[in-house]
Amino acid sequence: MSEHEKIAIAARLHVLMRRLLGRVTDVEWMVASPDYARELVRLARAAPQAELHEWAARLEAAVLPRPPAPAAQPVAVPPARPQRYVLGVRG
Repeated sequence: MSEHEKIAIAARLHVLMRRLLGRVTDVEWMVASPDYARELVRLARAAPQAELHEWAARLEAAVLPRPPAPAAQPVAVPPARPQRYVLGVRG
């Protein structure tokens, strides 16, 4: 995602937080600092307005690094038993 798109998302969240919550935020710092962005996402999600939740999720996806997925653990495969051919007389 381009820097311009990240700033656009942060600006929209800034406007909503200013209008709905009376909070003044720093748009450029929102994009530059993951800690600041994480805190604003937390504040937006604590508010009852669904529109804030939507834009908080967008900011989170655009700016915050995702934790690496856990590495898949190799599955232990038991050693194969050798097959024996048993000769016998049926009768």
